[in-house]
Amino acid sequence: MDEKSLQETYAPGMTCFGCGPANEKGLQIRSFPRGDEVVATFNPETYQEAFPGMLSGGIIGTLLDCHCNWTAAYHLMKQAGLDHPPCTVTADYAIKLLRPTPTDQPVQLRARVIESTEDRAIVEGEFDTNLFEPPGRTLGQFSLDVAHQKRMLIDPNRSGDQLFLFTLRL
Repeated sequence: MDEKSLQETYAPGMTCFGCGPANEKGLQIRSFPRGDEVVATFNPETYQEAFPGMLSGGIIGTLLDCHCNWTAAYHLMKQAGLDHPPCTVTADYAIKLLRPTPTDQPVQLRARVIESTEDRAIVEGEFDTNLFEPPGRTLGQFSLDVAHQKRMLIDPNRSGDQLFLFTLRL
């Protein structure tokens, strides 16, 4: 049996386009803790191309946003001694695209927390193919969504599987 990802373990009913296991049309990123990093492998499809053979920058942004957000949530969960990740949202992130990303090979995602407080984490992420130089890097800040957590407590009918909200402020 395959190892369950963070998404499958903590939010199997989530429908986020980037990382929701329940979104059949989404990217379904599967993130796995490995020591101080969280890793994932993504296999691009031709319909995700910006032009023939090259992955869309929007898809790259979604991959890094979702993967880094899960890295932050997992870190904050471990740091606080919780049994479930807290709801986190993207406060900001920037991506530096260093070269086009081909779609004929898997993309490796790696992310690590480089700084954190009680309610936020700064995550450094990277995606790579089998090229000599990684095609891109990102740095993002992810914070707890206290209002969403309160809504979850107030409305017991809301699914705990729909744990993460993603917002972007540029």
